[in-house]
Amino acid sequence: MTLADFEAAAAAKRPLPAGVPALLNALWRDATGDWDGAHMLAQEVDTREGAWVHAYLHRKEGDISNAHYWYRRADRPPADGELDDERRAIVAALLAE
Repeated sequence: MTLADFEAAAAAKRPLPAGVPALLNALWRDATGDWDGAHMLAQEVDTREGAWVHAYLHRKEGDISNAHYWYRRADRPPADGELDDERRAIVAALLAE
């Protein structure tokens, strides 16, 4: 899967292929308007990448202090750019693994 494939699936609300990792599914849910479903999946993944997704979601929610906590857990500086750009960056990083 490429970033373009992910973005196309999200835009069309077309499910991702079977076997896609939980964090990509979380970001797909977020991109399709299901913040709660995205958050539920993200909080189940106890890794730096999971913390990054969790931070992004709380930033999107507007809970900046909580987002900063999760950025620290992810060992990343707090993001301040466009939310869609951050989501794409996370997806690209996850796809590169």
